[in-house]
Order: sequence, then structure tokens, then C-alpha cells
Amino acid sequence: MNVRIGIRREDKNPWERRVPIVPTHVRELIHQHALEIWLQPSAIRIFPDEDYVNEGARIAEDLSRCSIILAVKEIPLDFFRKEKVYLFFSHTTKGQTHNMPMLKRMIEQRCTLIDYEKIIDEQGFRLVLFGKHAGLAGMIDTLWALGQRLNWEKTENPFSRIKQAFEYQSLIEAKEEIAKVGLKIDQEGLDSTLTPLICGFAGYGNVSQGAQEIFDLLPFEEVAPRKINAFYRDKNYSAHKIYKMVFKEEHMVVPISSGERFDLQDYYQNPQKYKPVFESYLPYLTVLVNCIYWEPKYPRFVTKKSLKELYGTNSLPRLKVIGDISCDIEGSVECSVKATSPDNPVFIYDPLQEEAKDGFEGRGPVIMAVDNLPAEISLESSISFSQALKHLIPGLVTADFSRDFTECGLPDSIKKAVILYKGEFTPDYSYMKKFI
Repeated sequence: MNVRIGIRREDKNPWERRVPIVPTHVRELIHQHALEIWLQPSAIRIFPDEDYVNEGARIAEDLSRCSIILAVKEIPLDFFRKEKVYLFFSHTTKGQTHNMPMLKRMIEQRCTLIDYEKIIDEQGFRLVLFGKHAGLAGMIDTLWALGQRLNWEKTENPFSRIKQAFEYQSLIEAKEEIAKVGLKIDQEGLDSTLTPLICGFAGYGNVSQGAQEIFDLLPFEEVAPRKINAFYRDKNYSAHKIYKMVFKEEHMVVPISSGERFDLQDYYQNPQKYKPVFESYLPYLTVLVNCIYWEPKYPRFVTKKSLKELYGTNSLPRLKVIGDISCDIEGSVECSVKATSPDNPVFIYDPLQEEAKDGFEGRGPVIMAVDNLPAEISLESSISFSQALKHLIPGLVTADFSRDFTECGLPDSIKKAVILYKGEFTPDYSYMKKFI
């Protein structure tokens, strides 16, 4: 009998239109392997139901006859069935409180949970991810936010023509629009009050690369973080360019002990031995784009205290917008006090009152903290994700989930991502018992 894979419809919010497998890849999988693919009907999915039917899939509300279920976001408690295998972004490995009831339900139902985020190769690199697309959409929204803020400040600027990512028909259309903004900057220059306009990128991984791909459509010049003082002192900048600084860990923290040198692996393993110094760069930045992976063991880089000091001076700070693509609530960017959504994407954080107010008006930086950015470019996000995931499906469907975990036959890359196996934590995730 063919293995039957189900694809759950996404319904966490009306913006979530992504799919784990796109129709053309459904056809490939059905034709090349002994499997069936069923999908729940969806009115908002980026690919309509008929596209899947035309490629050989079946539309069915009830997926209980499917042994393996694919989804993107978290799944409601009442959806889980006994001893089924589920692949999705569970957001549980840090003990996220809001998802613990879901995890408990999966344990009760003796489910197997495979988390996309933990599917990695031999070098530890993730194999299926939306990170770059979060960066792409996040940078578009950050430039849009900059234009809106400058409009409120009554500062003439070319960014006001940029829309939010989801308002474009495609990523190509968005890129064409931003390239036109770049041409305007090149030809006409920026308002003198904005020069030099410096955008800082915290991080250099997939998310940052996506964000920089959008930024680089503008006429830019890169400035090394450690050369920023000389850059300002020499006034070697132009109104016809904008400037980029990419921050690595070595720029953001230093050893607490004055006799020690920065060591990346030591920082990862012993972050308590380091202190943040990122706040020294904040006075120079017009825009900060946060793209780093963060856990509570690491220091915060933009603290409420540092913003209070920055905005407590008599002069108006240069910092206009923080695009917090990473969106860890009160995490590396402490003033990201809440997540936002595409229909209400920004708020002002007033550092002196320590208050957040939706919109662009008021004292403090505009914070863009949409927590589901890849959904704003659902088409491109889904195609890229599916391209990676389809290569893992054969190893998934040939595994024998009736056997012990050590003998189930899953490929190593997937096996590393199994959080629960038939309702039990696997050895790599045994630490999660303390969260239940």
C-alpha cells in the first residue's frame, strides 16, 4: 500500500498562505515514489486546490488516513491523532510557554514530532528554512517603515514610494520598485538632514543575506564597523549613496577580562565571559536591521537603558527605525516588547516613558517586529522551501516508524530533528522534559 502524506491547511492567521510542498513537486513525488498526497482544502493557500488536483493530489478535509502530516506553523491541539508523524515548525525547543500544551498533547497521543528547524547536514547547517525570505520581506518592510517615519517628520525622502512586501504582486515587482528608489537617490541625492544614512545589519547569516539582497539594490558603500569614527571625522560621505555596516559577534561583544581576546567558539560556549558593546554604534545608525539568532544566555545588544540614554540627550538621535526581523520579544533588541502583524506592523517605542504605541508618531524609534515575515512573500518562500524539502521526503517515507528509534531507518539529517518519537523525547531533546 502506498504511503499517504497529508498537508494541513495553515490557519494560524489570515496572512499565512505558505505551503511546505508546491504543486509541481507534488507531481514529482507522486510519480517517482510510492506515495499519495492529500491536502486539506484552503481558500487562502498561495496555490489553489485545483493546482494540486491537477498534479495528482487529493483534497480531503479529514487527513486521519495519512500517516505523515506536513504543515508550516504550529498545529491546534484537536488536530493530533494517535501515533501519527508530524513535520512543522514547533517552536518548542526553547521551552516556549505558549506551545507547551501542544507538546503535551503530542506526548499523550504518542505522536512523532520532526521539527524543520532542526534538520541539519553534517556541518550543522540547516537544510529546510525560510530565513532568507524573512530577510527579504523584513528589509522591504523596514524601508517602507523608514519612508513612513520620514513622512511624519516632514522630511522629503524617496523611501515613501515603497510599500509593504505583501502589497506587491511578486518579489520581482518589489525589487523593481526599490531599484527605482535607488536610481532616485543616485540622481537626486538625499535630504541633507539624512546624510550620511547608515543602515546597520546585526548578523551575517541567511536572514541577513536576504535583507542585504534588498538593500544592495540601492546605491551603497560598505563601511567597516571599526572605521565608523574615521568615516564621520573625515566626512567622506555622499548624499547620493547610503551606507551599510555588517556587524559580526566580534563587533558586538568583548571579553569582560581585559587580558582576553575575542574567540567566537568561546563566546558561543561561554557567553557569560563577554559584555555587549553594540550600543556604541547606535548614535551613528539611521536604521538597524536585527538578523541574529538569540537565546537568553546571550547578552542583549539594544537595551532599554541604552535607548533611554540615546534619546535623553538634547540632540535628536539619528536612529529612525529598527527592523527586528529576528523578533525575540525583549530579547537581543529589548525594546521589541511585542510582535506585530502585516496589518499593524510597527510601533513607536518611547525610551523615556518606556511605552509602546502603534504607528509612526512620537518620540523614539519605529520598531518593525512582524513575526511571520516569509508569509508576506508566500509564493517565493514556498517554492524555495519545497525545493529543499522534496529531497528529504524519500528518506521519510521509507522509514519504519514501528521500530525503535535507533532502528527506524531515518536519514541522519532528519533523525537529528526528531524531538518526540512515539510520544517520548529522543536523547538529544531529553532536556525538554523540564518544560512539561
